[in-house]
Amino acid sequence: MTPRLTGTTLFAYAALGLPLGAAALPMYVHLPNLYGGTLGMNLAVLGLVLLSARMADAFIDPLIGALNDRFRCPRAMIATGMVLLIAGVLLAFNPPHSGGRGGADLWLWLASALVPIYLGYSLASVSYLAWGSLLGSTQHERTRVSAAREGFGLAGVVLASVLPTVVAAQVDEGLARFSVMFAIAAAVCATITLAGAPLPSGPATAHPPAVRAMLAPFSNVAFRKLFGVFMLNGIASALPATLVLFFVADALQLPAEGGFFLAVYFIAGAASLPVWVAVSRRIGKPAAWLAAMLASVVAFAGAFALGAGDLASFTAVCALSGLALGADLALPPAMLADAIRDAGHEERAGAYFGAWTFATKLNLALAAGVALPLLALLGYRPGDPSTVQPLYYAYCLLPCALKLAAACALLKINACAASPRGVPT
Repeated sequence: MTPRLTGTTLFAYAALGLPLGAAALPMYVHLPNLYGGTLGMNLAVLGLVLLSARMADAFIDPLIGALNDRFRCPRAMIATGMVLLIAGVLLAFNPPHSGGRGGADLWLWLASALVPIYLGYSLASVSYLAWGSLLGSTQHERTRVSAAREGFGLAGVVLASVLPTVVAAQVDEGLARFSVMFAIAAAVCATITLAGAPLPSGPATAHPPAVRAMLAPFSNVAFRKLFGVFMLNGIASALPATLVLFFVADALQLPAEGGFFLAVYFIAGAASLPVWVAVSRRIGKPAAWLAAMLASVVAFAGAFALGAGDLASFTAVCALSGLALGADLALPPAMLADAIRDAGHEERAGAYFGAWTFATKLNLALAAGVALPLLALLGYRPGDPSTVQPLYYAYCLLPCALKLAAACALLKINACAASPRGVPT
Protein backbone atom coordinates (compact mmCIF):
# COMPACT_ATOMS: atom_id res chain seq x y z
CA MET A 1 0.00 0.00 0.00
CA THR A 2 1.35 3.45 -0.98
CA PRO A 3 0.81 6.10 1.75
CA ARG A 4 -1.09 9.22 0.77
CA LEU A 5 1.33 12.03 -0.08
CA THR A 6 0.41 15.29 1.69
CA GLY A 7 2.39 18.45 2.27
CA THR A 8 2.99 17.44 5.88
CA THR A 9 4.20 13.94 5.09
CA LEU A 10 6.37 15.24 2.25
CA PHE A 11 7.99 17.76 4.62
CA ALA A 12 8.52 15.13 7.31
CA TYR A 13 10.18 12.73 4.89
CA ALA A 14 12.34 15.40 3.22
CA ALA A 15 13.67 16.88 6.49
CA LEU A 16 16.38 14.24 6.85
CA GLY A 17 17.81 15.34 3.52
CA LEU A 18 19.15 18.50 5.18
CA PRO A 19 21.73 16.88 7.49
CA LEU A 20 22.64 14.25 4.89
CA GLY A 21 23.35 17.04 2.40
CA ALA A 22 25.19 19.06 5.02
CA ALA A 23 27.43 16.07 5.79
CA ALA A 24 28.18 15.23 2.17
CA LEU A 25 29.69 18.57 1.10
CA PRO A 26 32.30 18.84 3.88
CA MET A 27 33.36 15.23 3.27
CA TYR A 28 33.99 15.71 -0.44
CA VAL A 29 34.90 19.40 -0.69
CA HIS A 30 36.10 20.84 2.63
CA LEU A 31 37.84 17.76 4.02
CA PRO A 32 40.46 17.36 1.21
CA ASN A 33 41.19 21.08 1.40
CA LEU A 34 41.43 21.03 5.22
CA TYR A 35 43.78 18.06 5.47
CA GLY A 36 45.73 18.66 2.24
CA GLY A 37 45.89 22.45 2.35
CA THR A 38 45.48 23.83 5.88
CA LEU A 39 46.96 20.87 7.78
CA GLY A 40 49.62 20.07 5.19
CA MET A 41 49.03 16.36 4.63
CA ASN A 42 50.86 15.00 1.60
CA LEU A 43 48.42 14.90 -1.34
CA ALA A 44 49.41 11.39 -2.38
CA VAL A 45 48.89 10.09 1.18
CA LEU A 46 45.59 11.99 1.47
CA GLY A 47 44.41 10.59 -1.85
CA LEU A 48 45.29 7.05 -0.76
CA VAL A 49 43.44 7.40 2.56
CA LEU A 50 40.35 8.83 0.86
CA LEU A 51 40.41 6.24 -1.92
CA SER A 52 40.74 3.34 0.54
CA ALA A 53 37.97 4.60 2.82
CA ARG A 54 35.60 5.51 0.01
CA MET A 55 36.14 2.25 -1.86
CA ALA A 56 35.41 0.24 1.30
CA ASP A 57 32.38 2.43 1.94
CA ALA A 58 31.05 2.02 -1.59
CA PHE A 59 31.23 -1.77 -1.49
CA ILE A 60 29.15 -2.06 1.69
CA ASP A 61 26.21 -0.14 0.21
CA PRO A 62 24.76 -3.05 -1.82
CA LEU A 63 24.91 -5.22 1.32
CA ILE A 64 23.15 -2.55 3.35
CA GLY A 65 20.49 -2.33 0.64
CA ALA A 66 19.91 -6.09 0.75
CA LEU A 67 19.69 -6.01 4.56
CA ASN A 68 17.20 -3.14 4.36
CA ASP A 69 14.94 -5.26 2.14
CA ARG A 70 15.29 -8.35 4.32
CA PHE A 71 14.61 -6.77 7.72
CA ARG A 72 12.40 -3.84 6.70
CA CYS A 73 13.37 -1.64 9.64
CA PRO A 74 14.38 1.66 7.99
CA ARG A 75 13.74 3.69 11.14
CA ALA A 76 16.19 1.61 13.18
CA MET A 77 18.82 1.65 10.42
CA ILE A 78 18.49 5.40 9.94
CA ALA A 79 18.69 6.10 13.69
CA THR A 80 21.82 3.97 14.06
CA GLY A 81 23.38 5.53 11.00
CA MET A 82 22.79 9.09 12.18
CA VAL A 83 24.41 8.41 15.58
CA LEU A 84 27.53 7.07 13.84
CA LEU A 85 27.57 9.92 11.32
CA ILE A 86 27.37 12.60 14.00
CA ALA A 87 30.23 11.02 15.97
CA GLY A 88 32.42 10.73 12.87
CA VAL A 89 31.87 14.32 11.75
CA LEU A 90 32.81 15.60 15.19
CA LEU A 91 36.05 13.58 15.02
CA ALA A 92 36.98 14.48 11.44
CA PHE A 93 36.69 18.23 11.90
CA ASN A 94 38.37 18.40 15.29
CA PRO A 95 41.77 16.84 14.42
CA PRO A 96 44.77 16.93 16.77
CA HIS A 97 47.37 19.63 16.10
CA SER A 98 50.11 18.28 18.33
CA GLY A 99 51.87 16.49 15.50
CA GLY A 100 52.43 19.66 13.56
CA ARG A 101 51.47 20.24 9.94
CA GLY A 102 51.22 16.99 8.06
CA GLY A 103 52.18 14.95 11.14
CA ALA A 104 52.25 11.17 10.81
CA ASP A 105 49.39 10.83 13.29
CA LEU A 106 47.09 12.94 11.08
CA TRP A 107 46.34 10.31 8.45
CA LEU A 108 45.54 7.77 11.19
CA TRP A 109 43.13 10.18 12.87
CA LEU A 110 41.44 10.88 9.54
CA ALA A 111 41.13 7.19 8.68
CA SER A 112 39.61 6.46 12.10
CA ALA A 113 37.08 9.27 11.72
CA LEU A 114 36.04 8.18 8.22
CA VAL A 115 34.89 4.72 9.41
CA PRO A 116 31.84 5.91 11.44
CA ILE A 117 31.16 8.68 8.92
CA TYR A 118 30.89 6.40 5.92
CA LEU A 119 29.23 3.50 7.71
CA GLY A 120 26.69 5.82 9.35
CA TYR A 121 26.01 7.73 6.15
CA SER A 122 25.48 4.47 4.25
CA LEU A 123 23.09 3.01 6.82
CA ALA A 124 21.02 6.19 6.88
CA SER A 125 21.07 7.17 3.21
CA VAL A 126 20.38 3.79 1.59
CA SER A 127 17.39 3.14 3.86
CA TYR A 128 16.21 6.73 3.39
CA LEU A 129 16.35 6.60 -0.41
CA ALA A 130 14.62 3.21 -0.57
CA TRP A 131 11.90 4.55 1.73
CA GLY A 132 11.33 7.54 -0.55
CA SER A 133 11.04 5.41 -3.69
CA LEU A 134 7.92 3.80 -2.21
CA LEU A 135 6.16 7.12 -1.54
CA GLY A 136 3.86 8.62 -4.16
CA SER A 137 1.34 6.80 -6.35
CA THR A 138 2.23 8.36 -9.72
CA GLN A 139 5.46 9.08 -11.58
CA HIS A 140 5.02 12.83 -11.12
CA GLU A 141 4.52 12.37 -7.36
CA ARG A 142 7.73 10.34 -7.24
CA THR A 143 9.50 13.25 -8.94
CA ARG A 144 8.06 15.56 -6.25
CA VAL A 145 9.37 13.27 -3.51
CA SER A 146 12.82 13.24 -5.08
CA ALA A 147 12.83 17.01 -5.62
CA ALA A 148 11.68 17.73 -2.05
CA ARG A 149 14.38 15.46 -0.60
CA GLU A 150 17.07 17.01 -2.78
CA GLY A 151 15.79 20.51 -2.01
CA PHE A 152 16.34 19.92 1.70
CA GLY A 153 19.67 18.31 0.83
CA LEU A 154 20.75 21.39 -1.09
CA ALA A 155 19.69 23.61 1.81
CA GLY A 156 22.04 21.55 3.96
CA VAL A 157 24.77 21.84 1.37
CA VAL A 158 24.41 25.64 1.23
CA LEU A 159 24.64 25.84 5.01
CA ALA A 160 27.70 23.61 4.97
CA SER A 161 29.36 25.75 2.30
CA VAL A 162 28.73 29.07 4.06
CA LEU A 163 28.75 28.44 7.82
CA PRO A 164 32.40 27.32 8.22
CA THR A 165 33.58 30.62 6.76
CA VAL A 166 31.03 32.72 8.68
CA VAL A 167 31.50 31.35 12.19
CA ALA A 168 35.30 31.70 12.25
CA ALA A 169 38.10 33.42 10.34
CA GLN A 170 40.23 30.27 10.05
CA VAL A 171 39.06 27.28 8.01
CA ASP A 172 39.95 24.66 10.61
CA GLU A 173 38.24 26.54 13.44
CA GLY A 174 35.18 27.19 11.28
CA LEU A 175 34.80 23.52 10.43
CA ALA A 176 35.18 22.55 14.08
CA ARG A 177 32.33 24.87 15.07
CA PHE A 178 30.27 23.72 12.11
CA SER A 179 30.60 20.11 13.25
CA VAL A 180 28.83 20.97 16.53
CA MET A 181 26.02 22.79 14.73
CA PHE A 182 25.70 19.84 12.37
CA ALA A 183 25.29 17.42 15.28
CA ILE A 184 22.38 19.44 16.69
CA ALA A 185 20.63 19.89 13.31
CA ALA A 186 21.07 16.21 12.43
CA ALA A 187 19.42 15.09 15.68
CA VAL A 188 16.44 17.42 15.16
CA CYS A 189 15.86 16.56 11.49
CA ALA A 190 16.23 12.82 12.07
CA THR A 191 13.60 13.04 14.80
CA ILE A 192 11.17 14.83 12.47
CA THR A 193 11.56 12.22 9.73
CA LEU A 194 11.49 9.18 11.96
CA ALA A 195 8.43 10.41 13.86
CA GLY A 196 6.44 11.99 11.03
CA ALA A 197 7.09 10.29 7.70
CA PRO A 198 4.80 7.37 6.74
CA LEU A 199 6.14 3.92 5.97
CA PRO A 200 4.63 1.83 3.15
CA SER A 201 2.95 -1.36 4.31
CA GLY A 202 2.62 -4.62 2.50
CA PRO A 203 2.82 -8.39 2.86
CA ALA A 204 6.11 -9.96 3.84
CA THR A 205 7.98 -11.53 0.93
CA ALA A 206 10.71 -14.12 0.71
CA HIS A 207 14.18 -12.79 -0.07
CA PRO A 208 17.02 -14.51 -1.89
CA PRO A 209 20.46 -14.89 -0.26
CA ALA A 210 22.36 -11.63 0.21
CA VAL A 211 24.62 -11.97 -2.85
CA ARG A 212 21.73 -12.71 -5.17
CA ALA A 213 19.72 -9.88 -3.60
CA MET A 214 22.54 -7.40 -4.23
CA LEU A 215 22.73 -8.38 -7.90
CA ALA A 216 18.98 -8.62 -8.49
CA PRO A 217 18.54 -5.02 -9.77
CA PHE A 218 20.82 -5.75 -12.74
CA SER A 219 18.22 -8.16 -14.12
CA ASN A 220 16.13 -5.06 -14.88
CA VAL A 221 17.10 -3.79 -18.36
CA ALA A 222 15.86 -0.26 -17.62
CA PHE A 223 18.04 -0.12 -14.51
CA ARG A 224 21.14 -1.34 -16.35
CA LYS A 225 20.78 1.40 -18.96
CA LEU A 226 20.19 4.08 -16.36
CA PHE A 227 23.05 2.83 -14.18
CA GLY A 228 25.59 3.22 -17.01
CA VAL A 229 24.53 6.81 -17.66
CA PHE A 230 24.59 7.57 -13.95
CA MET A 231 28.15 6.26 -13.57
CA LEU A 232 29.52 8.41 -16.41
CA ASN A 233 27.67 11.51 -15.30
CA GLY A 234 28.63 10.91 -11.66
CA ILE A 235 32.38 10.84 -12.20
CA ALA A 236 32.01 13.98 -14.32
CA SER A 237 30.40 15.71 -11.34
CA ALA A 238 32.72 14.23 -8.71
CA LEU A 239 35.91 15.64 -10.25
CA PRO A 240 34.91 19.33 -9.94
CA ALA A 241 33.43 18.70 -6.48
CA THR A 242 36.80 17.38 -5.27
CA LEU A 243 38.90 20.06 -6.95
CA VAL A 244 36.81 23.23 -6.80
CA LEU A 245 38.46 24.82 -3.75
CA PHE A 246 41.93 24.12 -5.18
CA PHE A 247 40.81 25.77 -8.47
CA VAL A 248 39.38 28.79 -6.66
CA ALA A 249 42.49 29.26 -4.52
CA ASP A 250 45.25 28.68 -7.11
CA ALA A 251 43.76 29.20 -10.59
CA LEU A 252 41.48 32.12 -9.74
CA GLN A 253 43.59 33.23 -6.73
CA LEU A 254 40.40 34.05 -4.83
CA PRO A 255 40.65 31.74 -1.78
CA ALA A 256 38.46 33.96 0.39
CA GLU A 257 35.58 33.63 -2.10
CA GLY A 258 35.34 29.83 -1.93
CA GLY A 259 32.27 29.85 0.31
CA PHE A 260 30.57 32.44 -1.91
CA PHE A 261 31.10 30.36 -5.07
CA LEU A 262 29.80 27.22 -3.38
CA ALA A 263 26.74 29.10 -2.14
CA VAL A 264 25.96 30.43 -5.64
CA TYR A 265 26.31 26.93 -7.09
CA PHE A 266 24.05 25.21 -4.57
CA ILE A 267 21.48 28.01 -4.32
CA ALA A 268 21.14 27.90 -8.11
CA GLY A 269 20.68 24.14 -7.87
CA ALA A 270 17.96 24.48 -5.23
CA ALA A 271 16.18 27.23 -7.17
CA SER A 272 16.15 25.10 -10.31
CA LEU A 273 14.44 22.07 -8.73
CA PRO A 274 10.82 23.22 -9.35
CA VAL A 275 11.81 24.14 -12.91
CA TRP A 276 13.21 20.68 -13.63
CA VAL A 277 10.11 19.04 -12.12
CA ALA A 278 7.93 21.07 -14.50
CA VAL A 279 10.20 20.55 -17.51
CA SER A 280 10.41 16.80 -16.92
CA ARG A 281 6.64 16.57 -16.72
CA ARG A 282 6.39 18.28 -20.11
CA ILE A 283 9.20 16.64 -22.12
CA GLY A 284 10.14 13.60 -20.02
CA LYS A 285 12.85 13.06 -17.44
CA PRO A 286 15.57 11.74 -19.82
CA ALA A 287 15.24 14.70 -22.21
CA ALA A 288 15.33 17.17 -19.31
CA TRP A 289 18.41 15.46 -17.87
CA LEU A 290 20.12 15.60 -21.26
CA ALA A 291 19.55 19.36 -21.45
CA ALA A 292 21.15 19.74 -18.01
CA MET A 293 24.21 17.73 -19.06
CA LEU A 294 24.78 20.02 -22.05
CA ALA A 295 24.45 23.10 -19.83
CA SER A 296 27.18 21.68 -17.56
CA VAL A 297 29.48 21.19 -20.54
CA VAL A 298 29.03 24.82 -21.55
CA ALA A 299 29.77 25.97 -17.98
CA PHE A 300 32.95 23.97 -17.43
CA ALA A 301 34.28 24.68 -20.92
CA GLY A 302 33.91 28.37 -20.08
CA ALA A 303 35.86 27.91 -16.84
CA PHE A 304 38.90 26.78 -18.85
CA ALA A 305 39.27 30.33 -20.19
CA LEU A 306 39.32 31.98 -16.76
CA GLY A 307 42.30 33.20 -14.78
CA ALA A 308 43.32 35.11 -11.69
CA GLY A 309 40.68 37.50 -10.38
CA ASP A 310 37.81 36.43 -12.67
CA LEU A 311 35.22 36.63 -9.92
CA ALA A 312 32.20 37.68 -12.01
CA SER A 313 32.85 35.15 -14.77
CA PHE A 314 33.32 32.24 -12.38
CA THR A 315 30.15 33.30 -10.54
CA ALA A 316 28.35 32.85 -13.86
CA VAL A 317 29.98 29.43 -14.28
CA CYS A 318 28.79 28.44 -10.80
CA ALA A 319 25.26 29.68 -11.50
CA LEU A 320 24.94 27.79 -14.81
CA SER A 321 26.46 24.56 -13.51
CA GLY A 322 24.28 24.92 -10.39
CA LEU A 323 21.14 25.11 -12.52
CA ALA A 324 22.22 21.84 -14.16
CA LEU A 325 22.89 20.35 -10.72
CA GLY A 326 19.18 20.53 -9.89
CA ALA A 327 18.43 18.07 -12.68
CA ASP A 328 21.34 15.81 -11.69
CA LEU A 329 19.94 15.54 -8.17
CA ALA A 330 16.19 15.30 -8.76
CA LEU A 331 15.73 13.39 -12.03
CA PRO A 332 17.95 10.26 -11.85
CA PRO A 333 16.55 9.05 -8.48
CA ALA A 334 13.02 9.68 -9.76
CA MET A 335 13.84 7.71 -12.92
CA LEU A 336 15.16 4.91 -10.74
CA ALA A 337 11.97 4.93 -8.65
CA ASP A 338 10.00 4.63 -11.91
CA ALA A 339 12.13 1.68 -13.01
CA ILE A 340 11.55 -0.06 -9.66
CA ARG A 341 7.78 0.46 -9.74
CA ASP A 342 7.42 -0.40 -13.46
CA ALA A 343 9.19 -3.71 -12.85
CA GLY A 344 7.11 -4.46 -9.74
CA HIS A 345 10.26 -4.65 -7.61
CA GLU A 346 9.12 -2.54 -4.67
CA GLU A 347 10.28 -5.21 -2.23
CA ARG A 348 13.81 -4.84 -3.66
CA ALA A 349 14.02 -1.04 -3.39
CA GLY A 350 16.88 -1.25 -0.88
CA ALA A 351 18.96 -3.39 -3.24
CA TYR A 352 18.39 -0.92 -6.06
CA PHE A 353 19.47 2.05 -3.98
CA GLY A 354 22.36 0.10 -2.50
CA ALA A 355 23.72 -0.33 -6.03
CA TRP A 356 22.88 3.32 -6.79
CA THR A 357 24.75 4.76 -3.83
CA PHE A 358 27.61 2.34 -4.56
CA ALA A 359 27.97 4.04 -7.95
CA THR A 360 27.86 7.51 -6.38
CA LYS A 361 30.56 6.71 -3.84
CA LEU A 362 32.73 4.84 -6.31
CA ASN A 363 32.75 7.94 -8.49
CA LEU A 364 33.74 10.16 -5.56
CA ALA A 365 36.40 7.68 -4.47
CA LEU A 366 37.94 7.60 -7.94
CA ALA A 367 37.83 11.40 -8.19
CA ALA A 368 39.84 11.83 -4.98
CA GLY A 369 41.96 8.70 -5.17
CA VAL A 370 43.03 9.17 -8.79
CA ALA A 371 42.84 12.91 -9.43
CA LEU A 372 44.79 14.12 -6.38
CA PRO A 373 47.79 11.77 -6.75
CA LEU A 374 47.81 12.35 -10.52
CA LEU A 375 47.88 16.11 -10.02
CA ALA A 376 50.77 15.69 -7.59
CA LEU A 377 52.58 13.52 -10.13
CA LEU A 378 52.07 16.16 -12.84
CA GLY A 379 53.64 18.80 -10.62
CA TYR A 380 50.65 20.63 -9.16
CA ARG A 381 51.33 21.93 -5.65
CA PRO A 382 48.52 23.51 -3.61
CA GLY A 383 49.33 27.14 -2.88
CA ASP A 384 51.68 27.50 -5.89
CA PRO A 385 49.83 29.20 -8.79
CA SER A 386 52.78 28.58 -11.14
CA THR A 387 51.96 24.84 -11.14
CA VAL A 388 48.25 25.22 -11.85
CA GLN A 389 48.02 24.09 -15.51
CA PRO A 390 47.24 20.40 -14.77
CA LEU A 391 44.41 21.58 -12.52
CA TYR A 392 42.71 23.28 -15.50
CA TYR A 393 42.57 20.01 -17.42
CA ALA A 394 41.32 17.99 -14.45
CA TYR A 395 38.75 20.55 -13.27
CA CYS A 396 37.44 21.87 -16.62
CA LEU A 397 38.06 19.64 -19.62
CA LEU A 398 37.92 16.10 -18.25
CA PRO A 399 34.43 16.63 -16.75
CA CYS A 400 33.25 17.99 -20.11
CA ALA A 401 34.42 14.85 -21.90
CA LEU A 402 32.72 12.60 -19.36
CA LYS A 403 29.48 14.60 -19.47
CA LEU A 404 29.39 14.27 -23.26
CA ALA A 405 29.92 10.53 -22.96
CA ALA A 406 27.02 10.34 -20.49
CA ALA A 407 24.83 12.38 -22.85
CA CYS A 408 25.59 9.98 -25.70
CA ALA A 409 24.70 7.02 -23.50
CA LEU A 410 21.45 8.70 -22.45
CA LEU A 411 20.51 9.28 -26.09
CA LYS A 412 20.65 5.54 -26.64
CA ILE A 413 17.90 4.93 -24.10
CA ASN A 414 14.80 4.14 -26.17
CA ALA A 415 12.36 6.99 -26.89
CA CYS A 416 14.39 9.50 -24.86
CA ALA A 417 12.36 12.51 -25.95
CA ALA A 418 9.03 10.83 -26.64
CA SER A 419 8.00 9.25 -23.37
CA PRO A 420 7.21 11.31 -20.25
CA ARG A 421 7.37 8.11 -18.17
CA GLY A 422 11.08 8.58 -17.56
CA VAL A 423 12.59 5.14 -18.18
CA PRO A 424 11.53 2.96 -21.10
CA THR A 425 10.90 -0.70 -20.55
